[in-house]
Amino acid sequence: MGETPEVGYVLKRLRPTTPAFDRLKDESRLEGYWMLVRLADGWASGRNKFLKRGEALFGAWHGRELAGVCGLNIEPYAEDRDQGRVRHLFVGAPHRRAGLGRMLVETVIDRARRYFTVLNTRAPPEAFVFYERLGFQPVLGEEFVTHRMSFEKGG
Repeated sequence: MGETPEVGYVLKRLRPTTPAFDRLKDESRLEGYWMLVRLADGWASGRNKFLKRGEALFGAWHGRELAGVCGLNIEPYAEDRDQGRVRHLFVGAPHRRAGLGRMLVETVIDRARRYFTVLNTRAPPEAFVFYERLGFQPVLGEEFVTHRMSFEKGG
């Protein structure tokens, strides 16, 4: 983690309690996406603070502006605690198409492979190609999973 000079972003662990997060949350809501509202609600209530084994919440900063967010949780829809889940990926409009979403998800993938055997996501249809380019495989017939990445044992 740290600065990524080619695009000028700094990735850090995030606590979604700052005015910068609130601005990004408002942008996502205006676009019709509620993932950052759910993230803030889960954090405030204590339901999800990304504190369990392997979990983390990352923010991508561009100067003082929070440009994007992505988290990793233990898969909440499976009893198997060996599955992770990409959570709450959102990149602000001025920062899209610059590789930031890829950078955030790759950071989550790198962490997930140390703790989990698979990494799941439930993506909107407009993001299917994005996840498939990152190596996720489409999943059919599972209500809460559209894509999955499997890791070899040990890494």
